[in-house]
Amino acid sequence: MVEFSFKLDGVSPLEFFGANNLRLKTLKSAFPDLKFTARGDQLQVGGEAVAVAGFQLKLERILKQYAKHARLSDEDFALLWLDDAVRAFSHLNSEEPIVFGPNGLVVKARSHNQRQMVERIGKDDILFAVGPAGSGKTYTAVALAVRALRNREVKKIILTRPAVEAGENLGFLPGDLKEKIDPYLRPLYDALEDMLPAAKLQKYLEDNIIEIAPLAFMRGRTLDKAFVILDEAQNTTEMQIKMFLTRMGPTAKFVITGDLTQIDLPRQQRSGLPQALRLLKEVEGIGMVYLTADDVVRHRLVKDIIKAYDKHDATQNPQQNTA
Repeated sequence: MVEFSFKLDGVSPLEFFGANNLRLKTLKSAFPDLKFTARGDQLQVGGEAVAVAGFQLKLERILKQYAKHARLSDEDFALLWLDDAVRAFSHLNSEEPIVFGPNGLVVKARSHNQRQMVERIGKDDILFAVGPAGSGKTYTAVALAVRALRNREVKKIILTRPAVEAGENLGFLPGDLKEKIDPYLRPLYDALEDMLPAAKLQKYLEDNIIEIAPLAFMRGRTLDKAFVILDEAQNTTEMQIKMFLTRMGPTAKFVITGDLTQIDLPRQQRSGLPQALRLLKEVEGIGMVYLTADDVVRHRLVKDIIKAYDKHDATQNPQQNTA
C-alpha cells in the first residue's frame, strides 16, 4: 500500500468535502479500496498504486470542472466519479447551453438522453420524451421552448397537462379558475422561473405570450407559431392525446413528455401514451427519446429508488404499460 497527498487547487476544502464531510463520504463509497483523509486543502489517499493513479486522473478532471463552473452540485459531484459519467459530463459541457437564466444560471443538457432531446427537436416537429421522474424531460423541454421564443422561432409558448391527481383526492379547491388549476401546473411554473426573470415571466403571462392551461382547454384550437409542451402525457386517455396531436398547426413544435410508470388514471381508463408511441414510431418527423434512471438529476437516491421500483414492477407485472 502507498499513500499520496493531493492539493485541492482551485476549490475550497469546504466546497470539495461538503458540509459535515458529506462529499468525502461520497468518495469513500465510490472508491471502497482506497483510504481517504482530509487535512486542510490536502487530500490524503492510501491504497494500491494503480488504484490511486486511477483516482488521480479523475480528480484532475473534476478540479477542471470546478475551475470552469465555479461550483458543482452534490449530484454532479457524485456522478462525476463514474467513468462513463466523467466522459459524458466533459462532453456535454463542451456543448452550447440551451438558455441562460437569471443570476447567471446556465441551463444545458446534463445527460446523453437530454442531449438527444436537444438534437432531435432540431430535426423533428413532434418529439416524445419518455422517462422516469427526475430525468429532466420536462425541464429540458421548457428550456427548448424558452430558447425558441428568444430566437423568435415561435411567437408563443403553450404548456399544458391533464388535470389528474397523483393517487390522491384533493377535494374541493377554492378560488377562481386559475387558482383551481395552478396546483396541477406548478412544475411548469417552477421550470420557467429558473429560466426567465420574474418581471419578464409575469409580463409574458399577462400578454399571453406564455400560456399555461389544462389539456381540456386545447380542444377545438389550432396551435400554430408556437412551441407546445404536453406534460404528464401518461395521464391522457387515448382520445385526449389524439385530440392534442391533431391541434398542431403548420409551423408549430410539439413536445410530449411522460412517465409510463406513474399513470394516475382511474382503472377503467387506458393511458393514451403507450398507444401513441406504438402507432407513431414509424412516422417521419416524429422523434422519440427514452430517458432512464441514468438521466436522473435530482438527489442521488432518486436514481436508486427508481431502479428498485422498476425491478419490483418487472417481477410483479412484466406486461405493465405495454398495451
